[in-house]
Amino acid sequence: MNPTTRTKLMGVSTATLCTALFKRGLHHQFIQGVLPLNPGLPNMVGPAYTLRYIPAREDLNGIAVFKDRSHPQRVAVEECPAGAVLVIDSRKDARAASAGGILVARLMVRGVAGVVTDGGFRDSPDIAKYTMPAYHSRPSAPTNLTLHQAIAINEPIGCGDAPVFPGDVIVGDAEGVIVIPAHLADEIANEAVEMTVFEDYVQEQVLAGRSVLGLYPPTDADVADSFAAWRQLKGR
Repeated sequence: MNPTTRTKLMGVSTATLCTALFKRGLHHQFIQGVLPLNPGLPNMVGPAYTLRYIPAREDLNGIAVFKDRSHPQRVAVEECPAGAVLVIDSRKDARAASAGGILVARLMVRGVAGVVTDGGFRDSPDIAKYTMPAYHSRPSAPTNLTLHQAIAINEPIGCGDAPVFPGDVIVGDAEGVIVIPAHLADEIANEAVEMTVFEDYVQEQVLAGRSVLGLYPPTDADVADSFAAWRQLKGR
């Protein structure tokens, strides 16, 4: 992805990005029900690389399947590009893990930007200490084979009710994860940066006692001049 766009998205919130997408008629890009295991990290930003699970069939998902080097879960972990985000469709089912600490560690050391599942991770206390962002719905100790069969890599998926196409830009912060369609990423990033500057100004005004009426959205005559002066003062 565009390195400038990545840098811009590192400095904006998923809330601001939701609003920018809402203006374009995209209302369901926020991945529902996932939270960061390590919320103190910087934003997670990268193009989506996807893994899809279907319900496990017992005769196809014995523990021996992990000896197969072509197993889709293992292949995804080894082939997800550096700088990308692995997004896992676990059908919002956290009764068994989507992956565990060892596989997430492998993603981290390979330079992957982050991992997201609408299911759960096992070894979550370990993952919470990693320097790579990871998002899930809740901890889940049972192995993925208990309920999940990894079936496909890098095809369109649903994750937490959000559509995710390979190459879409994934952004995560302390609130959650949003999916930006790839063709909109540059313009959304530019708009979100401008929105963030204005919202920081509004926040400062509100904390100083000003009403939001006429300020947010800016309909009062003085707001444009006041904002311009504030922006110059702040060097933004």
